[in-house]
Amino acid sequence: MNIYKSLLLAGAATVIAACSAEQTMEQSTEQTKAEAPAMDASLFTTDVPEGAQAVSFLGKPLVPAEPRQVLLDKLAEAKANYDADPDDVMNIIWYGRRVAYTGDYRRAIEIYSEGIEKHPTDARLYRHRGHRYISIREIDRAVADYEMAAELIKGTEDAIEPDGVINPQGIFLTSTHSNIYYHLGLAYFLRQEWQKSYDAFKMGQDLGLNDDNIVSTGHWMYMNLRRLGKLEEAQASLDNIKEEMTIVENMSYHNLTLMYKGIIPSEELTDVDPNDPSGAAIAFGVANWFYYNDEKEKAYDLMERFMETSAWSAFGFIAAEKELSLRD
Repeated sequence: MNIYKSLLLAGAATVIAACSAEQTMEQSTEQTKAEAPAMDASLFTTDVPEGAQAVSFLGKPLVPAEPRQVLLDKLAEAKANYDADPDDVMNIIWYGRRVAYTGDYRRAIEIYSEGIEKHPTDARLYRHRGHRYISIREIDRAVADYEMAAELIKGTEDAIEPDGVINPQGIFLTSTHSNIYYHLGLAYFLRQEWQKSYDAFKMGQDLGLNDDNIVSTGHWMYMNLRRLGKLEEAQASLDNIKEEMTIVENMSYHNLTLMYKGIIPSEELTDVDPNDPSGAAIAFGVANWFYYNDEKEKAYDLMERFMETSAWSAFGFIAAEKELSLRD
């Protein structure tokens, strides 16, 4: 039995407990905000303007879109579970996740921080808080959280991590360990610590979860190696990427890695919608392709057009934004 099937079985009980049957619960945005306590300023490095969640690397206030009612309904359910047992770690995690899905990343950080006070050795809380520190551009804090999480999972058994939105196949593709290594790699990438980023993504790929995991980590591993000037090693890192793979979600990363292998022309991937996370991933990947193939102006032009979209919490957007902020 491969590790993915083993983890799927091991995580079944957690998935069942975390994903209880949805209930329709009415709760307005105003009620949600009214129940949230004042922000703990010590958890944040940067003050933000009223209504914003963060300030971009380019100095622009980042304001979330109004959440859809379905997200508020699910938040209300998660909060009811949390209120019933605020010490239960899964209630804390899902309350924080549902708050974050409405765009309130700073409140989610507070929820996870309160959880860490109760469960200081639970790596999952650092994993989720670190994700939201990335969302609000607090990259040093994100690195600290993921380094702590990586330390805490040493010698522990991995488990499948349920998604907030389930794909049509109903398959969960990531695990606690894979998500920690993936986000640690991203945080290092945003600090342009290419070797550390590569090492983190490689640790995640070595878990051998599934083909989605291989292409997502492979994309970032390749980009790090190119930034390190290791062209031959970068190409060799793609040896496990094939045209025929069982990809459930990460088609964008699969296409990018096939582009790096010379199978798909870059021109075929430039006409994407960077307003969604998948399109954002492709847009940043193609821009980087131009960057380290000595077409920097073309790369910067694509990144600048990317900044006009609304996808400011997507990883590709954040990485492009950071690159533009460091432009000579």
